[in-house]
Amino acid sequence: MADPAVKQGPRARPQYTNIHVSQIVQYRLPLAGVVSILHRISGALMFLFGLPFILYLFQQSITSEISFESYRAVVASPLVKLVLVGFIWAYLHHFCAGIRYLLLDLHVGTEKEQSKTSAGVVLAVSWR
Repeated sequence: MADPAVKQGPRARPQYTNIHVSQIVQYRLPLAGVVSILHRISGALMFLFGLPFILYLFQQSITSEISFESYRAVVASPLVKLVLVGFIWAYLHHFCAGIRYLLLDLHVGTEKEQSKTSAGVVLAVSWR
């Protein structure tokens, strides 16, 4: 009979591989990962679309009275209001996450629980 106290050899170590594109939906990122990805998306959104759109609206608002009326008509549209809210969210999230990353660069809040809490605060502030 085999003695239960006798070792039976090393256990097989789990093998981790890169995830496939079809597994992205199932993969759960930690909050810090979500904040990081949203920080990049919000920065790209503001640079590529937000800046030209805001500059266009600004130009329409200060050129003349007729162009200001055109500006008012554009901004009155529900779709444009939704786009502007999206740009406001992108700016607010990018700003809050940027402050978080500056603090992390100063080695403030680098512990796991503090980092998780600060990521949650950034998400909560940017969604409110």
